[in-house]
Amino acid sequence: MVLGDRSPQDGDRRPAALTTAPRAVGVPLDDAHARSRTQQIAVLTDPDRLRLLSELAVDATQPLDDLAATSGLDIDIVHEHLDVLSRSGLIEPVPSTAGPRWRLTPEAIVRFGRLLVDTGPRNEPVRARSDHEPREETSPAVLPAAILRVVDQLAYRHDGSFSRETVAAYVAESYALLAEQAHITRHLPSLTSRFAQQRLEALATTTGLVLRGTPEVLFVCVQNAGRSQMAAALLRSLAGGAVHVRTAGSSPASSIDPDVVDALDEIGVPVAAEFPKPLTDEVVQAADVVITMGCGDACPIYPGRRYLDWPVEDPVGLGVEGVRAVRDDIAGRVTALVEELGVLSR
Repeated sequence: MVLGDRSPQDGDRRPAALTTAPRAVGVPLDDAHARSRTQQIAVLTDPDRLRLLSELAVDATQPLDDLAATSGLDIDIVHEHLDVLSRSGLIEPVPSTAGPRWRLTPEAIVRFGRLLVDTGPRNEPVRARSDHEPREETSPAVLPAAILRVVDQLAYRHDGSFSRETVAAYVAESYALLAEQAHITRHLPSLTSRFAQQRLEALATTTGLVLRGTPEVLFVCVQNAGRSQMAAALLRSLAGGAVHVRTAGSSPASSIDPDVVDALDEIGVPVAAEFPKPLTDEVVQAADVVITMGCGDACPIYPGRRYLDWPVEDPVGLGVEGVRAVRDDIAGRVTALVEELGVLSR
């Protein structure tokens, strides 16, 4: 997977657009949110508290003794710091029969998740799958004319953010990934354009080129044709622009299940414009919350994100009533997620 270009001057591999000023997406903070964040930032100016929060971002299963050992602090001091972090809304207790445990709140993950982990070589992300090997057919030189036009369009759109070489590499790989699952190739260029655009947007978020003021949620299921599409459509319907939503599949189908489209249409939730797409690293890295349904092992693990696994039945082959039951199950979970994220329903 291409994550950046190689500089001819120093040979470092780095994102092509780090010299470009970040572009903000969202609205300015109101007084209440500004005061809340100021309080939380003040709490995190203490290096020991910041380290403890970082430890919990990487592993929320650590007991008090382990946190004291890894931080080198007296256990009473650790307890005091945890109390301050809890009162500031940065951590919350986790029910456990083995003693007290704490985890980051959804708010803390969204606001500070990416700041809490070392991105150096000591903390390389744990990948649940290997990267795609370079393939001859993904070279821009052998792409069809229609896909080359997609490269031209996206290179123009992302001029100043990513080099043409980076855009071409993402378009080429996106085309190859979709071509593997496409039974009908007539719409492949337009789907390639949309898929590559979504991946480049995720890359811009990951590298700090776009600063979003809204939580990023990724839904992943096996085929990206049922459960994840339902969850994404329902979340968009409930939260609107207050949440940025993406979907992916560990083994995507060629199209969304028609029964899923019908079940959502019954309650006035559109999904027809979406399409199944493969899971790629940059969309996981861009997410604040990653929710899997039946494919948790396929998702790369990056510290600083919140991972949830929803035990939702696969709607494939369940019939109309079965699909409706799955829809209603997911709707309840999405409503609870909206409340946890602190975003208002429309």
